[in-house]
Amino acid sequence: MFTPNIRRQHRESGQALIEFVFVGIFMLLLVFGLVDFGRALMMRQILVAVSREGANLASRGTSLEDTINAVSISAQPLNLLTNGYVIVTAVQRQSNGALRIADQRKAGALPHPSRVGNTIGGPATLPPTSAEVPPRGRTLYVVEVTHRYTPITPIGRLLGTVLPTQLTDVAYF
Repeated sequence: MFTPNIRRQHRESGQALIEFVFVGIFMLLLVFGLVDFGRALMMRQILVAVSREGANLASRGTSLEDTINAVSISAQPLNLLTNGYVIVTAVQRQSNGALRIADQRKAGALPHPSRVGNTIGGPATLPPTSAEVPPRGRTLYVVEVTHRYTPITPIGRLLGTVLPTQLTDVAYF
């Protein structure tokens, strides 16, 4: 009959415990990182969807105030009015080709300047395109949506990597 050596068995269980600690720490870091990255990705996708939805809605004749309300409601579970900012801008191209801001509405608790411009009647800035967008005499609607991102795990600080503190999306329609 075989009787195991008690010292050998005790030594091997200590080794298994040390290996488990190393693997466990690595697995916790991986899970925490995935949780924070997943939350940021989910928030970003919501912002992309509501900015596109808002620009499309404004282009179909909805008032800019109603567009902001619709975007804020559609963004749930994100609360754009307390942890974000929404800017809806109507940009017109005049007959001489100049872009100007025809109307603009803003709402939210985290004000930031618009990428398009901030003065109604003032010049507007749009990304360069090969064609004239919008065409002369037409209006382009721009919806900018920003939301504060706060990680729920300390993994970013521990590893020295930081996700952005604000997530933003812009849609043109």
